[in-house]
Amino acid sequence: MPAILYLVSTPIGNLEDITFRAVRILKEASLIACEDTRQTRKLLDHYGISKPVVSYHEHNEAARTAELIRQLEGGVSVALVSDAGTPLISDPGYRLVTAAVAAGIKVVPIPGPSAALGALAASGLPTDSFRFCGFLPHKQNQRRKMLEVLSDEDCTLIFYEAPHRILETLDDIGAAFGDRPVVIARELTKLHEEFLRGSARELRVQIAGRPSIKGEITVLIAPRRPAATSAEQAEEEVRGLERAGMSRMDAVKQVAKSSGLPKRDLYRRLLKD
Repeated sequence: MPAILYLVSTPIGNLEDITFRAVRILKEASLIACEDTRQTRKLLDHYGISKPVVSYHEHNEAARTAELIRQLEGGVSVALVSDAGTPLISDPGYRLVTAAVAAGIKVVPIPGPSAALGALAASGLPTDSFRFCGFLPHKQNQRRKMLEVLSDEDCTLIFYEAPHRILETLDDIGAAFGDRPVVIARELTKLHEEFLRGSARELRVQIAGRPSIKGEITVLIAPRRPAATSAEQAEEEVRGLERAGMSRMDAVKQVAKSSGLPKRDLYRRLLKD
Protein backbone atom coordinates (compact mmCIF):
# COMPACT_ATOMS: atom_id res chain seq x y z
CA MET A 1 0.00 0.00 0.00
CA PRO A 2 1.29 3.49 -0.81
CA ALA A 3 2.22 5.71 2.13
CA ILE A 4 0.96 9.28 2.58
CA LEU A 5 2.24 12.55 1.12
CA TYR A 6 1.81 15.25 3.78
CA LEU A 7 1.81 18.95 2.84
CA VAL A 8 3.04 20.56 6.05
CA SER A 9 2.69 24.30 6.61
CA THR A 10 5.61 25.85 8.49
CA PRO A 11 6.16 29.26 10.17
CA ILE A 12 6.68 32.31 7.96
CA GLY A 13 8.92 33.93 10.56
CA ASN A 14 8.05 33.27 14.17
CA LEU A 15 8.94 29.65 14.98
CA GLU A 16 6.09 29.49 17.50
CA ASP A 17 3.59 29.61 14.62
CA ILE A 18 3.41 25.88 13.99
CA THR A 19 0.65 23.50 14.97
CA PHE A 20 1.00 20.52 17.31
CA ARG A 21 -0.15 18.34 14.44
CA ALA A 22 2.54 19.69 12.10
CA VAL A 23 5.28 18.93 14.63
CA ARG A 24 3.89 15.43 15.14
CA ILE A 25 3.76 14.70 11.41
CA LEU A 26 7.33 15.94 10.90
CA LYS A 27 8.43 13.59 13.69
CA GLU A 28 6.51 10.62 12.28
CA ALA A 29 7.24 11.02 8.55
CA SER A 30 9.94 8.80 7.09
CA LEU A 31 11.35 11.57 4.92
CA ILE A 32 11.07 15.36 4.70
CA ALA A 33 11.29 17.07 1.29
CA CYS A 34 12.12 20.77 1.44
CA GLU A 35 13.24 23.70 -0.67
CA ASP A 36 16.40 24.50 1.28
CA THR A 37 17.68 21.80 3.62
CA ARG A 38 19.65 24.37 5.64
CA GLN A 39 16.55 26.47 6.26
CA THR A 40 14.41 23.50 7.22
CA ARG A 41 17.13 22.15 9.53
CA LYS A 42 16.75 25.30 11.66
CA LEU A 43 13.07 24.48 12.22
CA LEU A 44 13.72 20.79 12.83
CA ASP A 45 16.53 21.50 15.29
CA HIS A 46 14.31 23.97 17.16
CA TYR A 47 11.74 21.22 17.77
CA GLY A 48 14.24 18.41 18.28
CA ILE A 49 13.26 16.58 15.10
CA SER A 50 15.86 14.30 13.55
CA LYS A 51 14.71 13.01 10.18
CA PRO A 52 16.30 12.50 6.76
CA VAL A 53 15.77 15.50 4.48
CA VAL A 54 16.06 15.86 0.71
CA SER A 55 15.97 19.01 -1.39
CA TYR A 56 12.91 19.65 -3.55
CA HIS A 57 12.99 22.92 -5.48
CA GLU A 58 12.25 24.35 -8.92
CA HIS A 59 15.60 23.23 -10.35
CA ASN A 60 15.30 19.53 -9.44
CA GLU A 61 11.51 19.21 -9.28
CA ALA A 62 11.13 16.89 -12.28
CA ALA A 63 13.74 14.33 -11.27
CA ARG A 64 12.95 14.49 -7.56
CA THR A 65 9.21 14.00 -8.17
CA ALA A 66 9.80 10.63 -9.82
CA GLU A 67 12.12 9.61 -7.01
CA LEU A 68 9.66 10.59 -4.26
CA ILE A 69 6.75 8.86 -5.99
CA ARG A 70 8.77 5.64 -6.10
CA GLN A 71 9.46 5.93 -2.37
CA LEU A 72 5.82 6.68 -1.58
CA GLU A 73 4.70 3.66 -3.59
CA GLY A 74 7.20 1.63 -1.57
CA GLY A 75 5.56 2.62 1.69
CA VAL A 76 7.67 5.64 2.70
CA SER A 77 5.66 8.54 4.15
CA VAL A 78 6.89 11.93 2.90
CA ALA A 79 6.33 15.37 4.44
CA LEU A 80 6.69 18.20 1.94
CA VAL A 81 7.54 21.63 3.36
CA SER A 82 8.53 24.96 1.83
CA ASP A 83 11.01 27.41 3.34
CA ALA A 84 8.08 29.22 4.95
CA GLY A 85 4.30 29.02 4.90
CA THR A 86 2.03 26.61 3.05
CA PRO A 87 3.58 24.36 0.38
CA LEU A 88 2.56 25.00 -3.26
CA ILE A 89 1.47 28.61 -2.56
CA SER A 90 4.01 30.35 -4.81
CA ASP A 91 6.34 27.48 -3.92
CA PRO A 92 7.28 24.13 -5.52
CA GLY A 93 5.10 21.06 -5.06
CA TYR A 94 2.38 21.13 -7.70
CA ARG A 95 4.14 18.54 -9.87
CA LEU A 96 4.60 16.19 -6.91
CA VAL A 97 0.99 16.48 -5.75
CA THR A 98 -0.32 15.94 -9.28
CA ALA A 99 1.86 12.86 -9.71
CA ALA A 100 0.80 11.52 -6.30
CA VAL A 101 -2.89 11.92 -7.11
CA ALA A 102 -2.40 10.21 -10.48
CA ALA A 103 -0.62 7.32 -8.74
CA GLY A 104 -3.42 6.87 -6.23
CA ILE A 105 -1.31 8.08 -3.31
CA LYS A 106 -3.15 9.78 -0.46
CA VAL A 107 -2.34 13.49 -0.10
CA VAL A 108 -3.01 15.10 3.28
CA PRO A 109 -2.75 18.87 3.91
CA ILE A 110 -1.54 20.03 7.33
CA PRO A 111 -2.87 23.63 7.46
CA GLY A 112 -0.97 26.49 9.01
CA PRO A 113 0.65 29.87 8.31
CA SER A 114 0.19 31.75 5.05
CA ALA A 115 1.54 35.25 4.44
CA ALA A 116 -1.28 36.00 1.98
CA LEU A 117 -4.09 35.17 4.40
CA GLY A 118 -2.37 36.73 7.40
CA ALA A 119 -1.86 39.97 5.50
CA LEU A 120 -5.44 39.95 4.21
CA ALA A 121 -6.94 39.44 7.67
CA ALA A 122 -5.07 42.40 9.16
CA SER A 123 -5.12 44.68 6.09
CA GLY A 124 -8.43 46.42 6.74
CA LEU A 125 -9.50 45.66 3.16
CA PRO A 126 -12.57 43.57 2.23
CA THR A 127 -12.06 39.87 2.95
CA ASP A 128 -15.29 38.40 1.58
CA SER A 129 -13.78 38.01 -1.89
CA PHE A 130 -10.12 38.07 -2.86
CA ARG A 131 -7.73 36.90 -5.56
CA PHE A 132 -4.20 35.70 -4.81
CA CYS A 133 -1.91 36.37 -7.77
CA GLY A 134 1.45 35.16 -6.45
CA PHE A 135 4.50 37.07 -7.66
CA LEU A 136 4.08 39.72 -10.33
CA PRO A 137 6.19 39.41 -13.53
CA HIS A 138 9.74 40.71 -13.19
CA LYS A 139 9.68 42.61 -16.50
CA GLN A 140 7.93 45.96 -16.32
CA ASN A 141 5.96 45.69 -19.57
CA GLN A 142 4.56 42.29 -18.55
CA ARG A 143 3.84 43.53 -15.03
CA ARG A 144 1.97 46.58 -16.31
CA LYS A 145 -0.12 44.48 -18.70
CA MET A 146 -1.09 42.12 -15.90
CA LEU A 147 -2.02 44.96 -13.53
CA GLU A 148 -4.05 46.66 -16.25
CA VAL A 149 -6.09 43.49 -16.75
CA LEU A 150 -6.56 43.05 -13.00
CA SER A 151 -7.68 46.65 -12.47
CA ASP A 152 -11.26 45.62 -13.37
CA GLU A 153 -11.45 43.01 -10.59
CA ASP A 154 -14.06 43.71 -7.92
CA CYS A 155 -12.24 41.78 -5.16
CA THR A 156 -9.17 42.42 -3.01
CA LEU A 157 -5.97 41.54 -4.89
CA ILE A 158 -2.97 39.97 -3.14
CA PHE A 159 0.60 39.75 -4.48
CA TYR A 160 4.03 38.82 -3.22
CA GLU A 161 6.90 41.12 -4.19
CA ALA A 162 10.65 41.28 -3.66
CA PRO A 163 12.00 44.32 -1.76
CA HIS A 164 14.30 45.36 -4.61
CA ARG A 165 11.32 45.68 -6.99
CA ILE A 166 8.72 47.23 -4.69
CA LEU A 167 9.27 50.84 -5.80
CA GLU A 168 8.88 49.94 -9.49
CA THR A 169 5.83 47.85 -8.68
CA LEU A 170 4.19 50.70 -6.75
CA ASP A 171 4.76 52.95 -9.78
CA ASP A 172 2.98 50.42 -11.97
CA ILE A 173 0.14 49.92 -9.47
CA GLY A 174 -0.37 53.69 -9.33
CA ALA A 175 -0.56 53.84 -13.12
CA ALA A 176 -3.12 51.02 -13.31
CA PHE A 177 -5.20 51.63 -10.17
CA GLY A 178 -4.91 55.38 -9.55
CA ASP A 179 -5.61 56.34 -5.93
CA ARG A 180 -7.21 53.04 -4.95
CA PRO A 181 -6.22 51.98 -1.38
CA VAL A 182 -3.11 49.78 -1.16
CA VAL A 183 -1.66 47.93 1.84
CA ILE A 184 1.90 46.69 2.19
CA ALA A 185 2.50 43.99 4.80
CA ARG A 186 6.20 43.51 5.50
CA GLU A 187 8.05 40.96 7.63
CA LEU A 188 4.88 39.30 8.92
CA THR A 189 5.25 37.58 12.33
CA LYS A 190 8.83 38.81 12.63
CA LEU A 191 10.41 41.43 14.90
CA HIS A 192 9.99 44.29 12.41
CA GLU A 193 6.49 43.43 11.19
CA GLU A 194 4.63 46.42 9.81
CA PHE A 195 1.59 47.43 7.77
CA LEU A 196 1.70 50.50 5.52
CA ARG A 197 -1.56 51.89 4.16
CA GLY A 198 -2.34 54.53 1.54
CA SER A 199 -2.40 54.96 -2.23
CA ALA A 200 0.40 53.44 -4.30
CA ARG A 201 1.90 56.90 -4.84
CA GLU A 202 1.80 57.72 -1.12
CA LEU A 203 3.42 54.42 -0.19
CA ARG A 204 6.12 54.86 -2.80
CA VAL A 205 7.11 58.23 -1.35
CA GLN A 206 7.15 56.77 2.15
CA ILE A 207 9.27 53.75 1.24
CA ALA A 208 11.62 55.63 -1.09
CA GLY A 209 12.62 57.82 1.85
CA ARG A 210 14.09 54.87 3.72
CA PRO A 211 17.80 54.06 3.59
CA SER A 212 17.00 50.46 2.56
CA ILE A 213 14.07 48.13 1.95
CA LYS A 214 14.30 44.63 3.39
CA GLY A 215 12.12 41.66 4.20
CA GLU A 216 9.30 39.63 2.72
CA ILE A 217 6.56 41.84 1.24
CA THR A 218 2.88 41.18 0.58
CA VAL A 219 0.96 43.79 -1.42
CA LEU A 220 -2.83 44.12 -1.26
CA ILE A 221 -5.04 46.32 -3.45
CA ALA A 222 -8.62 47.29 -2.61
CA PRO A 223 -11.47 46.15 -4.89
CA ARG A 224 -12.78 48.30 -7.69
CA ARG A 225 -15.33 50.77 -6.31
CA PRO A 226 -18.99 50.13 -7.18
CA ALA A 227 -20.04 52.02 -10.23
CA ALA A 228 -21.39 55.46 -9.42
CA THR A 229 -22.12 56.22 -13.07
CA SER A 230 -24.68 54.40 -15.20
CA ALA A 231 -23.49 52.52 -18.25
CA GLU A 232 -25.37 54.95 -20.51
CA GLN A 233 -23.67 57.96 -18.90
CA ALA A 234 -20.29 56.29 -19.24
CA GLU A 235 -20.90 55.66 -22.95
CA GLU A 236 -21.70 59.32 -23.48
CA GLU A 237 -18.56 60.36 -21.61
CA VAL A 238 -16.45 58.11 -23.85
CA ARG A 239 -18.05 59.52 -27.00
CA GLY A 240 -17.46 63.05 -25.73
CA LEU A 241 -13.79 62.34 -25.18
CA GLU A 242 -13.55 60.77 -28.64
CA ARG A 243 -15.09 63.86 -30.21
CA ALA A 244 -12.48 65.90 -28.36
CA GLY A 245 -9.74 63.92 -30.12
CA MET A 246 -8.94 61.16 -27.60
CA SER A 247 -8.57 57.60 -28.87
CA ARG A 248 -11.32 55.18 -27.91
CA MET A 249 -8.90 53.04 -25.88
CA ASP A 250 -7.66 55.99 -23.81
CA ALA A 251 -11.20 57.34 -23.42
CA VAL A 252 -12.51 54.01 -22.16
CA LYS A 253 -9.62 53.69 -19.69
CA GLN A 254 -10.23 57.16 -18.31
CA VAL A 255 -14.00 56.77 -17.95
CA ALA A 256 -13.69 53.27 -16.49
CA LYS A 257 -11.28 54.51 -13.83
CA SER A 258 -13.43 57.48 -12.85
CA SER A 259 -16.77 55.64 -12.95
CA GLY A 260 -15.81 52.27 -11.55
CA LEU A 261 -17.28 50.46 -14.55
CA PRO A 262 -15.23 47.58 -16.03
CA LYS A 263 -13.35 48.53 -19.20
CA ARG A 264 -14.40 45.34 -20.96
CA ASP A 265 -18.08 46.11 -20.39
CA LEU A 266 -17.69 49.61 -21.81
CA TYR A 267 -15.91 48.27 -24.89
CA ARG A 268 -18.69 45.75 -25.49
CA ARG A 269 -21.41 48.40 -25.24
CA LEU A 270 -19.60 50.73 -27.64
CA LEU A 271 -19.04 47.96 -30.18
CA LYS A 272 -22.80 47.40 -30.38
CA ASP A 273 -23.35 50.91 -31.73
